[in-house]
Amino acid sequence: MATLPSSSFLNLNFGFRTLPPRRGFSRERIRVSNNLCFLCKKREEIWRITRRLDGVKCFSVNGNDGGDEKRSASAQEESDQRPGADELKSERNTPTSVSPRPPVIPSEGQAFSSFQVDSFKLMELLGPEKVDPSDVKVIKEKLFGYSTFWVTREEPFGDLGEGILFLGNLRGKREEVFAKLQRLLAEVTGNKYNLFMVEEPNSEGPDPRGGPRVSFGLLRKEVSEPGPTTLWQYVIALLLFVLTIGSCVELGIASQLTSLPPELVKYFTDPNATQPPDMQLLFPFVETALPLAYGVLGVQLFHEVGHFLAAFPKKVKLSIPYFIPNISLGSFGAITQFKSILPDRRTMVDISMAGPLAGAALSFSMFCVGLLLSSNPVAAGDLVQVPSMLFQGSLLLGLISRATLGYTAMHAATVSIHPLVIAGWCGLTTSAFNMLPVGCLDGGRAIQGAFGKNALLGFGLTTYSLLGFGVLGGPLSLPWGLYVLICQRTPEKSCLNDVSEVGGWRRTAVIIAVFLVVLTLLPLWDELAEELGVGLVTSF
Repeated sequence: MATLPSSSFLNLNFGFRTLPPRRGFSRERIRVSNNLCFLCKKREEIWRITRRLDGVKCFSVNGNDGGDEKRSASAQEESDQRPGADELKSERNTPTSVSPRPPVIPSEGQAFSSFQVDSFKLMELLGPEKVDPSDVKVIKEKLFGYSTFWVTREEPFGDLGEGILFLGNLRGKREEVFAKLQRLLAEVTGNKYNLFMVEEPNSEGPDPRGGPRVSFGLLRKEVSEPGPTTLWQYVIALLLFVLTIGSCVELGIASQLTSLPPELVKYFTDPNATQPPDMQLLFPFVETALPLAYGVLGVQLFHEVGHFLAAFPKKVKLSIPYFIPNISLGSFGAITQFKSILPDRRTMVDISMAGPLAGAALSFSMFCVGLLLSSNPVAAGDLVQVPSMLFQGSLLLGLISRATLGYTAMHAATVSIHPLVIAGWCGLTTSAFNMLPVGCLDGGRAIQGAFGKNALLGFGLTTYSLLGFGVLGGPLSLPWGLYVLICQRTPEKSCLNDVSEVGGWRRTAVIIAVFLVVLTLLPLWDELAEELGVGLVTSF
């Protein structure tokens, strides 16, 4: 850990002297010397301070002018005899400091304490590294101009204002201009900065060429790009994967309720049961639970493989998956982070949709094959008994099960099904949860890439409301909502090209996916379940 030098906590006293009054605004060039204030040394350039009527000049610590220590007393007296000299004497003797980021010129009578100066300097040392002003000057000269982007003003950019946002007028097609600016930036500064094309904040109207007005943000690479995966993160990921294997095996054991000893049945069905049973009672059922555990775990692994296969052609790096164990479903899925900046919003949509699509495809195949095997007398020895009311947990999956198994099989206290049905059901439910349009879940990333962050905000508030009222997910809505709020509530960071549209077919695919997610997580209400014969509603 870096330590702060003792000089960082000295009491600083900046003196200011007025310059002869001039008409309009006055500008003074100050010669750099060996005894400058810390701000002048840091910037290594001349302060240009503009003040109506009276100019202000920065001096070094304790009131020295930094360049003329042998100033004569007559010159001092002459300056004191100017109009308003009495007021300026008191102002000169008042301790005043300036924030190093950005330069602040104190107004008349304003004073900062030494504690505030120390706070400013501490923030400067601990905060992210800012863009070099000399690089900004070169970038404005070499990159921007009448043929690419005419800069009219600059604003802070980034979470802490560590970057520069260039605002102005676009002079060509935005994609072509952005590609040219990126190429020139690499030639001028090398691999030092990242350039972002974003929508202009508080824009007064769209661009005359069509689409939103754009601006360009500049950030250092070490600030804007994610850090590498640490050893502790690998350890945590391995530990979570082992726990997920255990939760999948426990789900396979819990699926054999009809053949379990009474102690185990009470543990898995009674919500008030807190004492775990004797673990030796579980050992005979572990082997029969493995096929279901393999199926559930295979769906999660296939989900992550889908992400990596979509990211590889785009040269996007992904972190190792952090699996989230869950007893009810075997796993809540996994947290996978982007380890490089996404080039555009199309890439965000493609990578985000690839994982749930792959997991849902495998899960649906297992679910359908399991239903077909459940109605086959040859596979009767492999079937397990589950309560029929479990099929009321999903409108879409309940209707498919009712159409496949028939009224008689579904309108009973228990239903004989193949373990593949449970594995497919759990996989589809997990994929649906991860496709909810909120935060940095796969669904949230897809909505952000297809429609922007403002649309994600509206979708997110709606999703939180539906989860809070238990409309989606049933009994799993509360734990899933807490998981999202704790781990995945923040939106994904912006892409390098955060402006270009993704296309109509991608937006359509995202909307269809969200619609299927709602049908999967929406439970069957009692009237419809009774009419369709999905479970004995009147008996509960």
